[in-house]
Amino acid sequence: MATQINQIDDACNGRTILRVSGELHHDDAVLLERIAASISEEKGTLVVVDLADIDFLDSEAAPILKRLAEAEGYAIEGIEIFLQSTIDQAERHGV
Repeated sequence: MATQINQIDDACNGRTILRVSGELHHDDAVLLERIAASISEEKGTLVVVDLADIDFLDSEAAPILKRLAEAEGYAIEGIEIFLQSTIDQAERHGV
């Protein structure tokens, strides 16, 4: 299944949500990071990446999500247990 990224502007809460669904591979995560950075630069709002609808997360995509989660102005939501463990594992291996 292809990756879909839908942008939702939440002006009431001063944030933009990027709802991601499907499979998230390395190249998709790189694109997601670029989109998030562009939105943050353009609008100056918090960018929330919602991963609740992800079916598969590539181990090479996890470090990119980790980097986004730790950067100021970004947040990750909707991470299920298996996604969080994948990100934690990538962090332990220094990826």
